[in-house]
Amino acid sequence: MAAQHRSGLATASAQTVRTMYRHILIPTDGSDLSAHAIENGIALAKALGAKVTFLTVSEPFYVSAFEPSVVEQYEKYVAALAANNLDAAKRAADAAGIACELVSFQHERPYQAIIATAAERGCDVIVMASHGRRGVSAVVLGSETVKVLTHSTIPVVVVRGQKKSDYFAAS
Repeated sequence: MAAQHRSGLATASAQTVRTMYRHILIPTDGSDLSAHAIENGIALAKALGAKVTFLTVSEPFYVSAFEPSVVEQYEKYVAALAANNLDAAKRAADAAGIACELVSFQHERPYQAIIATAAERGCDVIVMASHGRRGVSAVVLGSETVKVLTHSTIPVVVVRGQKKSDYFAAS
């Protein structure tokens, strides 16, 4: 009887973990490190039966003394880059059998766009990459991941490193 009780608790525990995260936001910039976060985010989604939203955020081009054609070229370049990044993420999700949405827009503060998108889309966790810089380089370079960690009200899973054997840490 006690064994059945323990087994029931284990099943209930596993069910709680499975439903903890149902919608994962994965920001991507197309970098190798970002691809590693996509890989880990998809693995997490598959393990939990969650859906995924991939996001790219481009900073707007600030017009000053440039001709309109320069702005148009920038807009086309950014749109093509975002489409390529999201396409790669979608292919990875499709290969794993994970449902996903693709979102792309411009915002002057990418970390704010990441947090706002998570809220608007009903995401309950954000999975993103970090270089793991410390000290002065972290402060000077101003990682978007650090900003999301600082300001997000939902959990953030930070994927570090570029090897499959590396681990991820949750906050």
